[in-house]
Amino acid sequence: YAMPMSTLRSKRETQVRDQRKRTARACDSCYKRKIKCDADIPQCNWCKHHNLPCTFTRLVRSSRKKGPDPSQQLRESQLSERIEKIEKLLTGRLSSRDPGLEIIESNSTFRMTPNLAHVTQAFCPSFGNLHFAGFRLGEISSYTGIPLFSLEGQQWVQSRTGQTVTFEKLCAFGPPWQNLRFLDRNYLSRNFQTLQGVVQLPKRDVVEEITLAYSSSILRFVFPLIDTVLFDETIKLAYQPDNNNGPGVASAKACIYSFLAFASVFNLHSSTWPAVDSEACALKAESLLPQVLHETTIDSLQTAVMLLVFQLFSGNLQSGALMNSIAARFLFILGAHVQSYPDRAGQTLLPTGIACRTGNHLRNLFWLCYIFDKELCLRTGQPPSINDEHCNLTLPPEYLEELYADLPSQLPSAEVVRGPLFPGDLRLTMIKSRAYTALYSARALQKSDAELLKDIRELDDDLERWRTSLPQTFRPTISFSHETPADNEMNMHSVTLRMAYHHCVAAIHQAASRCKAWAGGQSRIMDGVSSSLALSVEASRSSLFYLQTARHVLADDSFWILVFYPITAVLTIFCNILLNPLDPRADEDLDLLNKVPDLIKGMPIRLLSLNEVMHINHLEDFVTELSRLGKSAIIKASEENS
Repeated sequence: YAMPMSTLRSKRETQVRDQRKRTARACDSCYKRKIKCDADIPQCNWCKHHNLPCTFTRLVRSSRKKGPDPSQQLRESQLSERIEKIEKLLTGRLSSRDPGLEIIESNSTFRMTPNLAHVTQAFCPSFGNLHFAGFRLGEISSYTGIPLFSLEGQQWVQSRTGQTVTFEKLCAFGPPWQNLRFLDRNYLSRNFQTLQGVVQLPKRDVVEEITLAYSSSILRFVFPLIDTVLFDETIKLAYQPDNNNGPGVASAKACIYSFLAFASVFNLHSSTWPAVDSEACALKAESLLPQVLHETTIDSLQTAVMLLVFQLFSGNLQSGALMNSIAARFLFILGAHVQSYPDRAGQTLLPTGIACRTGNHLRNLFWLCYIFDKELCLRTGQPPSINDEHCNLTLPPEYLEELYADLPSQLPSAEVVRGPLFPGDLRLTMIKSRAYTALYSARALQKSDAELLKDIRELDDDLERWRTSLPQTFRPTISFSHETPADNEMNMHSVTLRMAYHHCVAAIHQAASRCKAWAGGQSRIMDGVSSSLALSVEASRSSLFYLQTARHVLADDSFWILVFYPITAVLTIFCNILLNPLDPRADEDLDLLNKVPDLIKGMPIRLLSLNEVMHINHLEDFVTELSRLGKSAIIKASEENS
């Protein structure tokens, strides 16, 4: 039975009309920004978070034409079918093995509006490779993180700016977010000379006083590095007579030195003793590592994790990554990666048994190591030391309830039942882990456009589910600007949570610039790619705007952790200016970059040594040079356009 031609034509017109109706449902704001609109009533998600009127006033072309051209209708039909496949792909409904994807990746021509091409070439640090608009500009060293620009990349940047760029000057001192003093060989040699001779511990009552200060601080729950009862045994072992060099003594001493280094970074001091030299304590702990590596105890693990925290909060990513690897191996040997927390149901006091305490503490140390392991992946591009598939990732009991409760800065001693809080949110850390594996691992770099876009959409959905699951007080807005109302209860927890969220958005969506659909000089791209890259740039802007607003609540111990966010945001915005210098927001973005040096100078820092003063000056020079190049790109494009 053959369907009448009139019925086929009617069916085809209905399909096209329905597709156009779906496209027209984007509100005016979302349509202008080329982002997906949920068309919620009375306001879509974007307009709601930006306090914008959600209108549908633009004119929509009619789907009916007088005297249709049959060949034009055929081309529109084929284009609609391809777009439908792309939309199915982005929602995860189309398998990457669908034969139709070969057409999408190789022979398709894509729908495009005049502004879409401007956001296709955003900066994508794919951890090993730098990509600008299909150009492979160079590599990022997996050891130092230093960008190594290829000749092609240098020529490309110079062609956009019309300026001669000294790339060696920009990256001569390593990653801008790394502390320079740890790269100074004279500094290292001078400090190691102080370790000659016997490693001496401070007075025992000094250690006990700092331990008491730690146990009454919020740090006890954010960084559960020691259990006070178990740590008492460590102190007893370390302060045995000097002639006692039995098993575990070296690990106990190294553990105390590591704890003192950590405590000094977070301003925990003895009232009866001069401030502890955190760097000297860390170096003394590291001098004991050859012995510690032969003693697989909980003190060995604590030493590695506390040195990891100290190095990261001191801006030394290289040593932090090495200590992370050592800590991970201790975790595996002790079984902390597969253990579970003991059931706390019905308990009114913290567990008192040594075995129960040890089990709890091992899980706490596992989660701390897991958090920093995933953070190091996104900051250095190096593979993780902890594989999620081999770990028990069940959240601690009552973790979410306690994480988003109102906590005072000083808490009562161990009479109140509270579980660990950890830095950030463990669920967000798991999303970061999946993002690195799916988008930036060696296997991910070999994925097709279809597979890459599918992973981006799934990760974005996971991130949005996490965001909307948070209590309203802690929930980050999708975007932030100076017009966004500031949180009246802003604190370090909300700041770090929001900065991590915006960076995660940027990291996920920047991966879209690796898509091959527009490489090799193609002038048309998929709408999904353009939306992802626009979201990445917007997330980078939000990071800078929010950090400017939150500067007054920043803690001086977190400078080296937080400075990573504005610098990576600057790089993304800078490249967006270079690649789209005539965009209406280019001048605003340039003005935003010009404010970053003052932003960094205004961030509190624990101690400014001569090397750190030099480093902050280097950061200012780095951003100033990028601003100069961005301005040159705008001027050059304006002159060429006129």
